[in-house]
Amino acid sequence: MITRVHNTPSWVRVWIVNHNIMSVPNQIGEDSSSQPQKPSGLNELKICGWKVTSCESHILKSKCDHEVECVDGSNLCSFCLYNQQLDLHHIPDMVFPDNKLSLLHEPSGFGIEFTALSALQMVDSGKRDVKIACAEEWKASRSDQPHIDHEAKPFDWTFTTDYKGTLFGGLEAESSHLHIDMEKLKRREQIMFYSDVTLFEDELHDNGTAICSVKIRVMPTGFFILLRFFLRVDNVLVRINDTRLYHEFGTAHIIREFTGRESKIEDLRVPTALLTDPNEINSLLPIKSSTFELLKLPSASSKPSPEVTTIVPNPGS
Repeated sequence: MITRVHNTPSWVRVWIVNHNIMSVPNQIGEDSSSQPQKPSGLNELKICGWKVTSCESHILKSKCDHEVECVDGSNLCSFCLYNQQLDLHHIPDMVFPDNKLSLLHEPSGFGIEFTALSALQMVDSGKRDVKIACAEEWKASRSDQPHIDHEAKPFDWTFTTDYKGTLFGGLEAESSHLHIDMEKLKRREQIMFYSDVTLFEDELHDNGTAICSVKIRVMPTGFFILLRFFLRVDNVLVRINDTRLYHEFGTAHIIREFTGRESKIEDLRVPTALLTDPNEINSLLPIKSSTFELLKLPSASSKPSPEVTTIVPNPGS
């Protein structure tokens, strides 16, 4: 079903496309099971030369779709694709293989997308730099077992990723001194499109949580994206890797900022409840690394019409 968003300026060409995963049999009695299924929660928006697509679908299956595991590299099921593409001892408990956020600059073909597979490909498969709080005590209680220090295959079991999105169509990044004007983003504007897409999540064997998600909001003046990896290892540390992207319509670039923050929990001295909320704890974590980049477009995107006005907050609110 295609729904036209009414009461918007004429320059805005917005279509929100909702695809239901259930197929409807046609009028000649065709079985719905023979119809190709589309991912649920598929939404699209077109505005100022940009096509924004977000998809939210089912969790990754725990086994191959076929009786014999896929061997054809061009036609792998999601389970086999992840197992062949990722060099990890195991993957997160919850992976959403079809969840994706994609932005295409239609005049140039340049774009950026965010997927679970690409995020997990950035996980270090050759180190294990974080141990749970009880790890040493557990090892000491089993000191009579000579094989206790043997690890079948070391990897970063926290699934930490510094993924910043996948560029395509020729879009490239270069270092920049420009920063996102966060004060501008605090202004109240009409939200024309919003999506919050989870890429993967894991409870670290009940020792914390690791979650990677991407959010977008599109306003009449531009769009803002937050890609966040949040890690909490109980009684050990909190880590947040944030990638923020901002594009103002009428310009020929996207500003991309990456910030890595981390702290030992013993150094934070905050209520336990605060440790579970990345929005609350983020500003309390010291910055460990940061980069600032420009993603340059070959031409400026379309400018919004002058008739678009900012929504002014009610003075009484």
